[in-house]
Amino acid sequence: MLWMYNLHYFDDLNADGDAEQLARQRRWIATWLAANPPGEGLGWEPYPTSLRIVSWIRWLARGHEPVAGMVQSLAVQVRYLRQRLEHHLLGNHLFVNAKALVFAGAFFTGIEAARWLRTGSDLIRRELDEQILPDGGQFERSPMYHALALEDVLDLIALDVTFPAAGALLSVLRDRARGMVSWLVTMTHPDGDFALFNDAAFGVAARPSELVAYAASLDIAAPAPVNDVVDLADSGYTRMARGHAVLFTDTGAIGPDYLPGHAHADTLGFELSIAGRRIFVDSGVSEYGISPERLRQRGTRAHNTIVVDGQDSSEVWSGFRVARRARIAARRVEISPDTVTVSAEHDGYRRLPGSVIHRRTWTLSADSVVIVDELRGVGIHDLELGFHCAPDLAPDAVGSRTWCVGPDVTVTVDPRLEWKVEETTYHPEFGLRLASHVLRGRWSGTLPLELRTTIAWTRSAT
Repeated sequence: MLWMYNLHYFDDLNADGDAEQLARQRRWIATWLAANPPGEGLGWEPYPTSLRIVSWIRWLARGHEPVAGMVQSLAVQVRYLRQRLEHHLLGNHLFVNAKALVFAGAFFTGIEAARWLRTGSDLIRRELDEQILPDGGQFERSPMYHALALEDVLDLIALDVTFPAAGALLSVLRDRARGMVSWLVTMTHPDGDFALFNDAAFGVAARPSELVAYAASLDIAAPAPVNDVVDLADSGYTRMARGHAVLFTDTGAIGPDYLPGHAHADTLGFELSIAGRRIFVDSGVSEYGISPERLRQRGTRAHNTIVVDGQDSSEVWSGFRVARRARIAARRVEISPDTVTVSAEHDGYRRLPGSVIHRRTWTLSADSVVIVDELRGVGIHDLELGFHCAPDLAPDAVGSRTWCVGPDVTVTVDPRLEWKVEETTYHPEFGLRLASHVLRGRWSGTLPLELRTTIAWTRSAT
């Protein structure tokens, strides 16, 4: 369904170099009009209809002559959408519904158009308050969906330039956009792409640099470069920089309690870049839908954290569901001149016999990050601790408890665990699965237990 949806969005109408494709675009629009009668087929579902309305209006606003029947179809599409707003799904779906109504209300004239504009504007105001957290992050806590939401906000700001009737929203949109740009820059690795926490993949949203440039074109200044520590406390992410390393930690909630569909069981996971390249990665997502692979990619074993008794820290199920979920407690961020320490615990395994609690502490310095995992509880338990490597890296044992990961990066592990390098996959884009490796340690015994892992690098790693 996701691939089919994209065929109905018409994003290509606004792509770079679109002026050279005008004849093809006109044929494409005419073909869609002939092949998709009102209300029939996937293309008329509210989400693709919303994106198509905006794409068509943006194309027409640049002065293109309408394809025969195009404007009439637009009006029908807006009327159809207005009766099918996705209040049952909420989140990004309802936001793009509202965005489409604002675009349509600004594009058309008359009493009906004024109603569309008012309804869309009221929804946008309400959903901005609900969906954008005080730290600037989109509340589903996916950097990809945050980038999409930021582009939506910037499109609405840009709309005022073409259709001043939409200007009543301008001040609140500008205020939100500044915080959202800052959040995205904070969550961006030195390689220029965002971290892949929760449902996130490259190639769906615009790259961070493109969105920063878009914002700048609307007089929304880019934030200063991030060179130290930024704690996005409301989202639960912390970005730490020391020496040549950038560390992202996830100590946040699974997502809105009523909307966890894009969440993964990745609590207390992390990503690490050294000298501008990703070393340990979240494994991303390559597909939606209901499948064992979708569940595997959302599960705890696919992330840089601990699995207890073979269970996920949050019970992901179906394609977009979560049952019992991990809750964060005792979260702390401590900053000194030489180190940064982030710690938190979650109760996702409290449901297991023995009421297990997992606490993790990261301490980052200029040449290492020390990770301490504390498991509290009673009884005998099985543990798995995994470190997922970027696809071009494979751990190589250089001693009884030390592994080399790429040039001049080592991982010193707890010798009580049985360590192996396993083949797995990395998913930086939808439809793309790259071979990769995970360094995984296993242990079985009686809790409590404390584990210590040191990831270190030398100056030559640069």
